Amino acid sequence: MPTSEKTIAFLVELADILEVDPARVTVDFSFSEIDWDSLAVVSSIALIDEHFDVIVGGQALSDCGGVSDLLALVADKLGK
Repeated sequence: MPTSEKTIAFLVELADILEVDPARVTVDFSFSEIDWDSLAVVSSIALIDEHFDVIVGGQALSDCGGVSDLLALVADKLGK
């Protein structure tokens, strides 16, 4: 998924959900660095829907190891 203003805005809000500095949330960011719990997953599902107008499953999102996996999941749902 190419970096766009929409993606950057999404990552800034994702950082808020993850309670980390937005500068840390890049495609290389691993969810093992934080508490990737069910609340973060549910909040991220809503954020993905808000920004990209797609619904991802909780299990698929939970299985993501980091931001690159998350963005690949979104891109797959968008058909890109």
